[in-house]
Amino acid sequence: MKVNFGAIVEYIPYLLGGILVTLEIAIAAALLGSLLALIFSLLSRKKGILQSAIKVFIDFFRGTPLLFQLAFFHFGIPQITGIIPTPYISALVVFSLNSSAYLAEILRAGIESIDKGQIEAAHALGVKSWDISFSIIIPQALRNVLPAIMNEFITLVKETSVVSMISLTDIMRRQQIVSAATYRFFEPLLVIGIIYLVMNIVLSNIGKILERKLKYD
Repeated sequence: MKVNFGAIVEYIPYLLGGILVTLEIAIAAALLGSLLALIFSLLSRKKGILQSAIKVFIDFFRGTPLLFQLAFFHFGIPQITGIIPTPYISALVVFSLNSSAYLAEILRAGIESIDKGQIEAAHALGVKSWDISFSIIIPQALRNVLPAIMNEFITLVKETSVVSMISLTDIMRRQQIVSAATYRFFEPLLVIGIIYLVMNIVLSNIGKILERKLKYD
């Protein structure tokens, strides 16, 4: 069978529409995941049961495939609870938790890279722990690990393709629908491959711009 892009031209707007779905999931999950990661990274500095629980959480989400996590939450847990989430809710919850596990480790590394002398000096001056965390620790940690955070977001955008498994109409799912309608796979796959590539190049360049801005501020 010869390559024929004319057979899928009418479906290209439909494929492009998946960008909004993909970015909506990725951005929402990144925001929620960042908030959770920040909380985890700060709480994990305190030894005790809470630190151990956070470690187990992080190990679970870093140690199991994302596809398994999505299937477990969307298909497995409803069998026990009887509560069936929508595909969007399942994707948002799983991606947020997965992202938070990776970002928590990134932020932890960023926090540990800060000179402890600054923190000790702040304590000596009577600065409250809350102010130390949000005025000294977090800004410097974010500056130190921004490239790693952007890489995690780019990875998140690419990994959203697994939501096609639960019938959420992202870019990958739309390709499957178009292929089923036209009996052609090469052309729609090539188109969405280009879409993913362009999106991630744009995101990578945005990350570089932010990194340069923070470096010279």
